Amino acid sequence: MIAVIKTGGKQYKVKEGQSVKVEKLDGDKGKKIKIDTLLIADSESGEIKSLGTPSLGEKVSAEIIETGKDKKVTVVKYKNKTRYKRTIGHRQPYTKIKIEKIG
Repeated sequence: MIAVIKTGGKQYKVKEGQSVKVEKLDGDKGKKIKIDTLLIADSESGEIKSLGTPSLGEKVSAEIIETGKDKKVTVVKYKNKTRYKRTIGHRQPYTKIKIEKIG
């Protein structure tokens, strides 16, 4: 079964047994979580089984595999003729989850 879930302000197309890197969630490694914003659920054949308006009442069960930070993104600000240069770095935190059950 394939589903579209929403977490961290983003939507992800997932299926059972798949690992997905999502925005940071609270919890430690090995913790079971439930994602309640299930938008679309369909079968493997491609037909839409159920479509939420805006979401379905069912939940998606998942397990936290790991948490960490992504690669560093470097931002450089520069203004010519003023000797101004500033470098800023950012590492976005993420949580990797494994989808166990849909619905």
